[in-house]
Amino acid sequence: MSSIAKFGVVTVSDRASRGEYEDRGGPAVVDYLSDVVHSEFEAIAKVISDDVELIEQTLIELCDQEHCCLIITTGGTGPARRDVTPESTQAVCQKMLPGFGEAMRQVSLTKVPTAILSRQTAGIRLSDHGGCLIVNLPGSPKAIAECLDAVFAAIPYCIDLIDGPYIETNSERIVAFRPKKK
Repeated sequence: MSSIAKFGVVTVSDRASRGEYEDRGGPAVVDYLSDVVHSEFEAIAKVISDDVELIEQTLIELCDQEHCCLIITTGGTGPARRDVTPESTQAVCQKMLPGFGEAMRQVSLTKVPTAILSRQTAGIRLSDHGGCLIVNLPGSPKAIAECLDAVFAAIPYCIDLIDGPYIETNSERIVAFRPKKK
């Protein structure tokens, strides 16, 4: 396994995938990771449409072929008919982690009452090379940072638990939580 962590960044948006507007979500995720992660990493960014099969295929490819230990999606978490990112994530994961969505919604509710409409979630996809944590975020760059701030301290330890690379954070920005060894 490479010592450089690989992170998938997937923007799920019909309009951005057609070039009707600029993808701001994916770059916001990469900027956030660059600010918070101290370890060397490679970001593999994709912009795709709100299509269940395409989302599932992209998540599987990033985990199983690209060997990403973390995939962060942005977009497709609302209640609209075409918002299917959580369903696609659940379909490719063996274990769901609902606490991620609960924490993100809790923070978002302090900002906007419509946060209860968001269906962010997270799950683990296991493969022959280890595992991949998949986290679904809303599409707004401001909401992306708020939601990641709410959960990122737990992400490095989660990656440890699924046999991923050791991820260090910029402690001036986010302190990764790892239980003390006895």
